[in-house]
Amino acid sequence: MNTREVIYELRRKKGLSQDELAEKVYVTRQAVSKWETGVSQS
Repeated sequence: MNTREVIYELRRKKGLSQDELAEKVYVTRQAVSKWETGVSQS
């Protein structure tokens, strides 16, 4: 399992939207989306 899969699975298990996760880790929703699609890992 790679990083993007881990982020996606943990977010879904917690019942969080991308917006909610982004708010919790102080990034934009777009950043979370990029992490989950593998476009960016930073």
